[in-house]
Amino acid sequence: MRCPFCHNADSRVIDSREADEGATTRRRRSCPKCGRRFTTVEEAVLAVVKRSGVSEPFNRSKVVAGVRRACQGRPVDEDQLQLLAQQVEDAIRATGAAEVPSNEVGLAILRPLRELDEVAYLRFASVYRSFTSVADFEKEIAELKARPSQAAEPSASGPPGTVTGA
Repeated sequence: MRCPFCHNADSRVIDSREADEGATTRRRRSCPKCGRRFTTVEEAVLAVVKRSGVSEPFNRSKVVAGVRRACQGRPVDEDQLQLLAQQVEDAIRATGAAEVPSNEVGLAILRPLRELDEVAYLRFASVYRSFTSVADFEKEIAELKARPSQAAEPSASGPPGTVTGA
């Protein structure tokens, strides 16, 4: 690491600590030439490769913006969108790849969106998967009905024998 003061090409790490819940590493460094100390922050860069071949850094706000459009008019709040975007980023980072194709990001969005809101999921899937007919929607709806969703499961919050949400 180059010293920001004297531009010496070498520096020594004095201390390292995780920051931002492990997402970044702060390092305290010392320059052997001028003796001054400075701090660096390191973060693993996750790149998304678009269909055109262009690579750009992963941007969580783009995930939120795309999902927000699908959730328009649905009972989904901003906190839920931010949590979904975090889940998507975590799923992509868990693959261990430094670069992921944009279609992998779309697939990572579909899974948690289905659990969040089925209508928003259908909207997003119709664009992402390029639905071209009513049959495409019917097929996707049939798959949604065949899968048990968390929303359809009985709530364990009330005492046995009570009906919640009625």
